[in-house]
This record gives sequence, structure tokens and C-alpha cells, in this order.
Amino acid sequence: MASPTETLEFQAETRQLLQLVIHSIYSNKDIFLRELISNASDALDKLRLESLTDTDLAADTSDLHITLEVDRQARTLTVRDNGIGMTREDVVDLIGTIAKSGTAGLLARIKEAKDAEAAQNLIGQFGVGFYSAFMVADKVTLHTRRAGTEQGTAWESDGEGTYTIAPADGLPAGTSVTLHLKPADGEDGLGDYLAGWKIRQIVKQYSDFIRWPIRMAAEPAAADAAADAAADGAETETEAETVDGAEPADAFETLNSMKALWARPRSEVTEAEYHEFYQQISHDWQPPAETVHMRAEGTFEYEALLFIPAHAPFDLFSRDTKRGVQLYVKRVFIMDDCDALMPNYLRFVKGVVDAHDLSLNVSREILQHDRQITAVRRRLVKKVLTAFKDMQAANPEAYATAWEQFGRVIKEGLLEDRDNTDALLPLVSAASTHDAQKPTTLREYVARMKDGQDTIYYLTGENRAMVENSPHMEAFTAKGYEVLILTDPVDEVWTDQVPAFEGHRFQSIAKGQVDLGDDADTDGDDEAKAQKARREEDFAALLTWLQATLADHVKQVRLSTRLTTSAACLVGDAHDLTPTLEKMYRAMGQELPTVKRILELNPTHPLITALHRAHGAKSDDPVLTDIAELVHGSALLAEGGDLPDPARFTRLLTDHLTHSL
Repeated sequence: MASPTETLEFQAETRQLLQLVIHSIYSNKDIFLRELISNASDALDKLRLESLTDTDLAADTSDLHITLEVDRQARTLTVRDNGIGMTREDVVDLIGTIAKSGTAGLLARIKEAKDAEAAQNLIGQFGVGFYSAFMVADKVTLHTRRAGTEQGTAWESDGEGTYTIAPADGLPAGTSVTLHLKPADGEDGLGDYLAGWKIRQIVKQYSDFIRWPIRMAAEPAAADAAADAAADGAETETEAETVDGAEPADAFETLNSMKALWARPRSEVTEAEYHEFYQQISHDWQPPAETVHMRAEGTFEYEALLFIPAHAPFDLFSRDTKRGVQLYVKRVFIMDDCDALMPNYLRFVKGVVDAHDLSLNVSREILQHDRQITAVRRRLVKKVLTAFKDMQAANPEAYATAWEQFGRVIKEGLLEDRDNTDALLPLVSAASTHDAQKPTTLREYVARMKDGQDTIYYLTGENRAMVENSPHMEAFTAKGYEVLILTDPVDEVWTDQVPAFEGHRFQSIAKGQVDLGDDADTDGDDEAKAQKARREEDFAALLTWLQATLADHVKQVRLSTRLTTSAACLVGDAHDLTPTLEKMYRAMGQELPTVKRILELNPTHPLITALHRAHGAKSDDPVLTDIAELVHGSALLAEGGDLPDPARFTRLLTDHLTHSL
């Protein structure tokens, strides 16, 4: 005998929680439909699985689907599925009680939450998305019958503190949830959920890739168009449907595409389908440069479909650039730009990740601290870097184009992602003195190094011409040493942070002492060593005087082994900030102490030898002080630096040029 209708009260704590869900938690009320469709999809999944494992289950799985029904006169929206359904006990256990355990603790944490988003994050952990229906409905009615049973159940509540539950006869297997909708209210975020366009919009945004068809009765205009198309022999998106043996119903249209490419094996997806999907999610009408399609199984299952674009977006370096990939949970759209799944230096990567074991209400905050998401992120990064590596080996021309577009961003990873330094360094491509047109990789550079060379030499600057004409290059050019030409701002930083590549350390030719095996530096040549010592002793007085004269600008003056044609250059100690990096920090508002550098002189240059003779003849001549300033200023200009007093430098230069004429 069936049980009579019962009216039950929610527990006090559950009533409070329900009111929070209805009135305070969700900022976007449209998601109620996402929640109900997701529940229906789960019910269809469960029926299909149970029908495979239980041969005695009498269930029709030939046309599993979700139907949305609109009744404008009654102002109701019904979400119906022919899935597994529920028994009375299931309804009481799953629907009649919210967060059966830990409700008090959950309420306390919600009250402590600082904002609605934080509260929503907590709600999401307890799976009460069904109750989001009360945000848009004054009353919710649920009818359900479990597949393989005879007795159905009816449940109803206005969300105010009580619910009724009663037996129901004659129900089809599955579940229907009917929402008695509140009037549309734009100020309160309530849309017109009886409007076909609004329903289509929500389904397209959140549930387009649900594996089961989501159907809705075609509106009259759509039905007429379908009839006309059928009369012409054309294909149509609508279909005539027979439900439970009844006569064919009005034409239904399928609202979702169900084309979740990431859920299909790669062998079953064509390049045209990949390109079409990429265009859909990126709004980029060029085909992607590379596609990464992967699936992970185990304790945390997910699928990913990622794309490396063919060109950089216009806002790649904008501070407000959104990054990350789209996140789905079992084909249900959760969020755009999920930055927890993709690091900043891969912000150009487009695609989707579909996780099977996350809550629909998972938040950005939860994702940032979830160990499983961190593991997914690590694997996605490795897959993307491997795709670049494979492109570099299989299609160097395509890789050169990709590096030209994204290289500056990828090099940011050498600062942000120390775990992948060994994977990132082989990808680095840079201009070099070896070839005026073709860039080189670090591995290619190492393969060309001279016998006995264990250092990768580089020089940073604003552009290639400035670097190539730098005085620091002279000895390297003369002796045939290859130098990397690094002109991106990030190069100033990562070269200081990354110690070496495959055992070969990086060395800026504008820092520290240079040892290129010069004859004067050869340990076995005693005569050369003696000659060097005599030269240093001969210039000692001039070097001491110059260091005192230029004390406000340099910390040391010494003879150079890196100059062949220039009179002087400025260098830094091994760990000094470069002038460009110093400018970058100051531009960001960081106060830095003045970095004094080292002035190196070419002892064979006519200007320096003349200065040496003049100082030896009359060390107190005031003209020598002017010459010292001009030598220092010239060295500063040669490397693209800024003069401390341009007007004074110009005046001194003009006076001495006039005097010489």
C-alpha cells in the first residue's frame, strides 16, 4: 500500500543553508539550468551504465535524452530526463536533506566568508546545486520513478522551510523537475526563462557539449521553417518524436551540439573538425599551429584539447590579458580563462580541459589550492612544451615562426617555472653572430663552440645593430667567438637567473673579466706575462688618477683585454645589474642605489696612449680632466647609455674640437 502524502520540515540549520543558496550565494542566476541539466545528464549516464551491468533491469536506453518544456500560461519550465530515476528513499536522502552531515560547520564557514564568491565556493563543496532552482522559482515540483520499479514519487517545496513527498502512479522512468518561475526582473538578475532565445543561450553557453541531446519543442516559426525545408527535401535540425508509445509530438529541436571533440579518440577527429572547434573557442580564423589532444585516466580523470595559435594575439603583453583555458566538468561548462590550469608564460594557449571529478561549483580559489589540479597543470605544461619540441624537430620553419610569435613569452617561463627549466632551455632560439639571418638554438651554439670553450657568450641590447656595434664585441669578433644577440627585455633577467645549459654556463661579455686565450693571458708564455705586467705597471699612475677623477661615475679603471678598435668601454662586475635592467626597475617605481661600473681602457688605442703621455708629462693639466670625462661619456654612449649631463658633455666636446681645429 502506498504511503500517504507527508509534509516534512527542513531542519533549522538546513533552512538557513537553503535561504543562503536561494538569496545570497549565486551571483549569476542563469546557472540554475546548468545545474538541472547536469543532474539529468548524470541520471542518463547512470541508467546506461546500470543497463550494461544489470541484465535484469528493464529499461529502454534506445533514446536517452533531456527535454526542456515551457508552459507560458502556467509560467513553468520543466527539465525532464528518461534516466535512472529515484525511489522514495533516494528522494528523501538526496533531495529532501541538504548536506546531511556537517551542516552546522558549513554554515559557520559560510558566515565567516568575506564575500558571496567565497561563500559559493563552500556551497559547491556540498553539492546542493539542485536548490539553485529556487533562485528563479517560487515553487519546485519533482516527479520521479526509478528504472525497474513500479512506484513513482512526487516531491514539492516552496523553499521556505517545508516540503511534501508522496507516492505517484503512472510516471515514466526518469525524473522531471518543474519550476514555477518568478517574474522576470532585470535588476535582480532574473531573466525571462520562458523565452526560447534565453534558454538556447544558456544551453549553448553551459551545456553545449553534454553527450545527451537536449531537446525543446520548436517554436512556431522554427516548426514552419522545418516544414518548408522538409517539403524541399532539405535536412533540418528538428525531429518528430514519439514518447512512450504516444502519437508523434510537435517537432523538437536539439539545442546542444554534443560535439565534444576532446572526448573522442584523436584518430576519429579530422583536421577540419579541430580547426572548426579552434575557431569557435578562440575567434581566430587562422588554423592553429599545433594541436594537443590528450586523455588521462586513474585517480583523477580528465580530457584536454589544447591549441597553439599560429600568431600572437594583439593583447599578449597587456596587463589585463585574460589567460587560461576553458574548464568543463563532465562536458558542463564551468568557466572561461581558468588560469589555474595554465601558467602565465603559456597564456596564449587556447583549449578546453574536461575534468570528471570536480564539483560543478568549483571556484578559482579552490582550483588554485587543489593538488589534483596542480598535477593536471604540470602534465598540460609538459604536453605543450613537448609539442613545441616536436615541432622544432619535425618542422623547423613552422617552429621558427611560432618562436617569433611567442618566444618572448615562453622565456618568461625560465623565471616563473624552475621545474621546467631543462625543458624550456632547448626551445630558446636567438640571433647570433654566426648567421645574420637565421637564429640559433642553444644546442646548435654548443655544437659550434671552439675547442676548450666551456662558456655560452651573450650580449643584451635594444636591437641587433646596437649589439653588433658594441665595443664589447670587438675581441670576440676578432678571435671568431660566437656571441648570442639577446634583444628582448626578459633576456636581461633570465640570463642572470639560469646558471647554465647542459653544463655550459652563460656569460655576458659586458660583465667581469674576459679570457679568450689571448697570448698575454697564456700561462705557458712567460714573456707575454711579463709584458702584460710591465704594461700594467706603466699605466698604473694614469689608472689611479682616472679612478680618482671619475670616482662619482665608476668604481674602477683598468686595462681591457676585450677591446681592439675602441678606446674604452664600460663593464659590470659579474653580479651587477645591467643598465637596461636598472632602467626597467626604476620604471616600475623601485628605488635602487646607483650602480657604478668599471671603465676599461684599450692600451693600444691612439687616444689612450696620447692621454698616457700627456698625464706623464703634466698630470695636473686641467684639460686632462675634460678628456677623462669625454672618454667616459663616449664609452657610455657607445653602449646606448644615458649621459648624466648631456649639455656638459656637448660643451666639452665642442670646445675641444674647436681647439683642435
